[in-house]
Amino acid sequence: MVFQPQPKILISRDEIAKAVDRLARDIERDYQGKQPLLISVLKGSFVFMADLIRQLDLPLELEFIRLSSYGAARESSGKVRVVQGAKTPIKDRDILVVEDIVDTGITISFLLDYLKKKKPASLKLCVLTDKPSRRRVPVPIDYLGFTVPNKFIVGYGLDFDERFRNLPHIYTLED
Repeated sequence: MVFQPQPKILISRDEIAKAVDRLARDIERDYQGKQPLLISVLKGSFVFMADLIRQLDLPLELEFIRLSSYGAARESSGKVRVVQGAKTPIKDRDILVVEDIVDTGITISFLLDYLKKKKPASLKLCVLTDKPSRRRVPVPIDYLGFTVPNKFIVGYGLDFDERFRNLPHIYTLED
């Protein structure tokens, strides 16, 4: 018999929409008169990024970076690699990284260090969900949607072995 975890709603699509709107207002306030480059960390943050940019009333550009540290496991391997780097120049740009979740902090810390080496004018982080109980590396989060418990979450772009990304809410996987 194959293990089939059952998703249970943790954060509803309405709660997500309100958080995205709140984050967009904060970002607009902080980036007035600027044209930030928003960098989405693929694959998980693409749904969040799409909803966020539709709420932003300011000029912006998009970029996508793909990192890997999980594979098909529920635990990060701790070894991060860049699968697809930024093609847009970073130097002297206002960069806003858009991420779906910060868990141990290892992956996003790696990305922030990677981007700092490219000498941006500014570098900020917008995160939909944060799981501070699992943090192993400190991470400065500038814009935060939700703090979540130490449970494996899926939906709204978050996956388990490439499944569940299309679910409209954020769920916990119950064993």
